[in-house]
Amino acid sequence: MISVAIQDKAGKEVGKYEFESTELANGINRQLLHDVVVMYEANKRIGSSKTKSRGMVVGSTKKLYRQKGTGRARAGAARTPVRRGGGHTFAKTPKDWSYRLPKKAVKLATRMAILSKFEDEQVTLIDELALQVPKTKEVVGVLKALGLSSTSCLLTVEGHDPVVWKSARNIAGVQVSPASDLNAYDVLHQRQMVLTKSALDRLLGRVEG
Repeated sequence: MISVAIQDKAGKEVGKYEFESTELANGINRQLLHDVVVMYEANKRIGSSKTKSRGMVVGSTKKLYRQKGTGRARAGAARTPVRRGGGHTFAKTPKDWSYRLPKKAVKLATRMAILSKFEDEQVTLIDELALQVPKTKEVVGVLKALGLSSTSCLLTVEGHDPVVWKSARNIAGVQVSPASDLNAYDVLHQRQMVLTKSALDRLLGRVEG
């Protein structure tokens, strides 16, 4: 049984939230978490590095000077890799590093990552985060009241909320995500996780739709 204190925006405890760890996952598979994080890191690679091979360098293919009788070492064309300005022997070409693991494995890893945050006591649960207009100052005040102003955190709300997103997008180290868009990489990348009660209900399947 996992029990988490529910706080309001002022940082005061207003209740308790209890649930079984099995509602998220049956356990934590560190190898699976590692594999999924490596996948997300690989998918972030651009892979656009490129250098010119000998055949791509503009220039004549004519031999620089005759083979014998000059007293110098023999030389071929100017585009040879051993001369300055020539092409690379093993030129780099653009490469696609992306790949995908099975959807069920990725989804399970996300739930395991969230469970690990609860077990490590790195989750702060708040009753609600309703903002009328975009205002960064309000989100900064909430984070300060929760004691999270000096650490990175993942602010998770139930659904897409453009007001909350606009209010927090300029705060360093803060990332906003709806519960449906969570992934293992984002959960593990941020030090702390701030969840609204409705977002946790959504993750545990306690709400319909």
